[in-house]
Amino acid sequence: MEWRSTLESLSPSTINVRLSAVRKMVGEARRARMIGQEEAASLTDIPNIRQRGTRLGNWLTREQAKDLLTVPDRSTLKGKRDYVILSLLVGCALRRNELAELDVTTIQQREGRWVLADLEGKGRRIRTVAIPIWVKKGIDVWMTVAEIKDGRLLRSVSKSGKINRDTLSDWAVWSIVEQSSKQIGIEHFGAHDLRRTCAKLCRKNGGDLEQIKFLLGHSSIQTTERYLGSDQEIAVAVNDNLGL
Repeated sequence: MEWRSTLESLSPSTINVRLSAVRKMVGEARRARMIGQEEAASLTDIPNIRQRGTRLGNWLTREQAKDLLTVPDRSTLKGKRDYVILSLLVGCALRRNELAELDVTTIQQREGRWVLADLEGKGRRIRTVAIPIWVKKGIDVWMTVAEIKDGRLLRSVSKSGKINRDTLSDWAVWSIVEQSSKQIGIEHFGAHDLRRTCAKLCRKNGGDLEQIKFLLGHSSIQTTERYLGSDQEIAVAVNDNLGL
């Protein structure tokens, strides 16, 4: 009872994380035959706490996104690559693993424009993503200077500024985003937040909700609405003008 009382001041998500740890510990104890199956079942038969509302996550304003894209030193090979990483995340709403695994053959022309064709995303859903002109220009510069003609688009770059022929991990993508965002004064900002930034900017610019769903590769409009927090406007909130 004393342990349960300490949970009262915690958020539902924190409580659920701790409950998950308890369930794992009980499972290990059962497998080690320290407790019986019935006792283990009774100890783990505790439902998670329901979370109310929608977590909006983080995103950048248009001005902040522009500032972020100026961080890479594009006079260097690494800077050219990092610019491509940031521009594909914020311009095409890719997940970091999709970006890290992006193959040159994915870049194709469809209906008279450049796209990332037939990306396999979450849940093995296939989507095609249009590449904005400014993003394609950055890709072209990187591929030319790095002499990339096939295989993975993104490669690791040594401290001496040479291309390593191995691939770039999704954790390296995460690190590049985190370090770049710190340089514009934003802490705890990840690659997925740039994906959300793209969606938010599309919506604020009048983008159709269904088209944003296709861009993100969501299974339903409802998922996209929750992702965008479409029912909640922060910049111009309804309670800004209460007349008080």
